[in-house]
Amino acid sequence: MSDMAIDQVLAQMRSLAQQVSMNGTEPPAAPVTAEQSSFAQLLKQSIERVNEIQHESTALRTAFEQGDPQVNLVDTMIASQKASVAFEAVVQVRGQLLSAYKDIMSMSV
Repeated sequence: MSDMAIDQVLAQMRSLAQQVSMNGTEPPAAPVTAEQSSFAQLLKQSIERVNEIQHESTALRTAFEQGDPQVNLVDTMIASQKASVAFEAVVQVRGQLLSAYKDIMSMSV
């Protein structure tokens, strides 16, 4: 993946997080600028959001398995797929970061 592709993935993750914030009970986050946050902060926020998505999916699955009439199979499966896609995106970004780190470390000075 190129730097542009990683930037696009991060932008999509931010967009999804903002959409969820607007639809949920959280207030929408302020737009992030380069001066306000570092890459490490953005990565941490993205990982925390993926963790939240996974917890929501697990909670829906558990409620469905316990026979909660308020939870249907469609919502449970959609939440499960969102968690799966979010996790896969994090794994891909991690792989690209490790690859970039190895490339940088193998450069001669």
